[in-house]
Amino acid sequence: MQDEERYEQGMAVRRAVLGDAHVDRTLANLTPLNDEFQHFITRYAWGETWTRPGLDRHTRSMITIAMLIALNREAELKMHLRAAFNNGVTREELKELIMHSALYCGLPAANATMHLAQQVFDEQDAQQEG
Repeated sequence: MQDEERYEQGMAVRRAVLGDAHVDRTLANLTPLNDEFQHFITRYAWGETWTRPGLDRHTRSMITIAMLIALNREAELKMHLRAAFNNGVTREELKELIMHSALYCGLPAANATMHLAQQVFDEQDAQQEG
């Protein structure tokens, strides 16, 4: 696959997982510093890795969230907590993932993620009510 094809495929997956609003904000904030990096992310993270046939998007979301908990990457974690619902992940599954992460990633990481997940849930609930 050529880079441009990989980019187009990646952009389709990126939009499906993260949502148009998030991707549009990212594209609107391109600068000479970050434009090549964003293109790289779209080609390789979304166009190469997230499109591989071995795992479905639901599983990839769960794995990604678990790794971000372990790495303590709050901004990326919050983004992927929001995006997980686009891949069919439920609140109950996220709760269980966070509970499981307490054992393997540590209580502070799981506790911080519980608070972050609650913020995401509250934001979703407010949008549904409004």
